[in-house]
Amino acid sequence: MDTMAMMKTMSTSDMPVSMDMDLMQDTMMAMNAASMAATMCSASDMRMGAEMATCAAMCSNTAMLADTGMRMMMRPMGMDMPSMQAMLTAVTTMGTACAAECRKHADMDEACRYCAMACDDMVAKCEAMLASMTA
Repeated sequence: MDTMAMMKTMSTSDMPVSMDMDLMQDTMMAMNAASMAATMCSASDMRMGAEMATCAAMCSNTAMLADTGMRMMMRPMGMDMPSMQAMLTAVTTMGTACAAECRKHADMDEACRYCAMACDDMVAKCEAMLASMTA
């Protein structure tokens, strides 16, 4: 199922809370991109040795949180606003930390540079989603 078909299906579901479906789609796509970038960065970090262990671990954690947050958003009938807000906050916090760590190595590793950019985008989208949920 492509992204547009998935969003159309979700928009016709009986959502227990009102959500901005365009913003939700943008957020999920940013989470997916950050998850992939962080997974690639983690693998690259592991090849570079022990000095990159912190970066590799942070990237792995970011990938898992981003993927979990995206999957939570894909289950509209299980949408619990406080839980989703907590997940988005966790994704934002981890994404911010991961981007900062990856920026330290961006000049020597293309995977770190790309991961930092993807995390920054994910954080911005998650913050926008959070703001729309509290408004």
